[in-house]
Amino acid sequence: MSMTNGGPEAAPQPQLSVLAQYIKDLSFENPNAPRSLMPNQQPQIGIQINVDANPLSDTDIEVALRLEGKAEHESNVMFAFELTFAGVFRIQNVPQESLQAVVLIECPRLLFPFAREIVANTVRNGGFPPLLLDPFDFVALYRQKMEQAQPDQAMA
Repeated sequence: MSMTNGGPEAAPQPQLSVLAQYIKDLSFENPNAPRSLMPNQQPQIGIQINVDANPLSDTDIEVALRLEGKAEHESNVMFAFELTFAGVFRIQNVPQESLQAVVLIECPRLLFPFAREIVANTVRNGGFPPLLLDPFDFVALYRQKMEQAQPDQAMA
């Protein structure tokens, strides 16, 4: 144990910094316009969200939040979008056993409000009311990924 000024040296505090955030890929389709823009059509909307991470250095990680959505009415696509919104995060002094949770929960949680705004504006610019995505539970997505990884590890 090292001592500083007669007392124990404090452990370095965990740090999470956002170095950059950016649209990596954005696609919007309105294949049936102008028919799809007619009022009084209540679409069925499906949304998928996923998170990927790519280490850039010992402390820096690119985290990509992928959102895909489609609105359909009577089997006709009204609009579809795909957004990959990413950020570069510097993560320091986080215990190794907690690192994956920080990357797959906290980082996308920081990205989500910006991605949500991009989706809302893109859908609105496509001629529809803004699509306001509900807050998303990244803890549940993380747990789901961990459960899927368990059988894979058991088979190895």
